[in-house]
Amino acid sequence: MDTSDIECINNYLAGNADALAPLVEKYKRPLYSFILKMTEGREDSDEIFQETWFRALKNIHKFKHKNFLNWLFRIAHNLVIDRARRSCRNISMQSSFGGDDGDNTLEDHLAAPGITPAEEAGGNSLGIRISEAVETLSPEQKEVFLLRMYGNVSFKDIAKIQKCSINTCLARMQYALTKLRSVLQGEYDELQEALS
Repeated sequence: MDTSDIECINNYLAGNADALAPLVEKYKRPLYSFILKMTEGREDSDEIFQETWFRALKNIHKFKHKNFLNWLFRIAHNLVIDRARRSCRNISMQSSFGGDDGDNTLEDHLAAPGITPAEEAGGNSLGIRISEAVETLSPEQKEVFLLRMYGNVSFKDIAKIQKCSINTCLARMQYALTKLRSVLQGEYDELQEALS
């Protein structure tokens, strides 16, 4: 772990309330990006981000001076899983939705199938296509992929975060990459054709 991280933590534990400000600044972007991608951009990503820092501060005396960012990722992972379990509800498409009369259903408020002109224009971006492909992964595969690709977290640490063996973690990454290759094959072929 970076010695400046250890110094910040030790100064905080010694009573300097502002000592963690550099760590918050250093790790806010990768942590928030991870949370945002794991929550699929839901509105509660800000809340999970804040709760992650709150829990980190509350339990910083338990931190074992290994990798602070991985510790934050693990806290965020647990919060995302807890939130998903709590909000896991099935909503009927015929449920009453909006208005006082109760005549509208959720199905009435869904967009018609097909791509709008705005989506079609935005769909030309490879970044959007990759993001959409990542959304097709299972939650475990998606998390391994995001932690490895965006957080540069080692597979050993990802296995600890997911509470699984390193072989399971590696298999999840392999399945994720195989699925992404399959989903993005057309884009790859277009890119190869454009480069030739």
